[in-house]
Amino acid sequence: MNYMPGTASLIEDIDKKHLVLLRDGRTLIGILRSIDQFANLVLHQTVERIHVGKKFGDIPRGIFVVRGENVVLLGEVDLDKECDQILQRVSIEEILEEQRIEQQAKQESERLKLQAVKERGLSMPKADALDDF
Repeated sequence: MNYMPGTASLIEDIDKKHLVLLRDGRTLIGILRSIDQFANLVLHQTVERIHVGKKFGDIPRGIFVVRGENVVLLGEVDLDKECDQILQRVSIEEILEEQRIEQQAKQESERLKLQAVKERGLSMPKADALDDF
């Protein structure tokens, strides 16, 4: 087949299962139904996959429209290897609880780091201030 530049090369991937990593860190898995010149995507039968340690859970999301500027990574899922997982599937409730505990631990760690920096007479810029650079 001839070379197609940009998102046109993804036309062959329509109606195949894909994994999409978003800029905010979320992972979506669904069937690619449409794509345009801006890499805006329409995913069908989409699930949001949450990973915590060696566990994962899938939250059904249905039809999902993703703005192209939020896509970090897009890749086709190998259906033959999809079942060969070393991760343990758990319920939605369990993975959300694990995620909440992990986020609390990260927040506590950040709080302790900030406290240690302040005790040494230093200051840390706020995360929002770094977005301006």
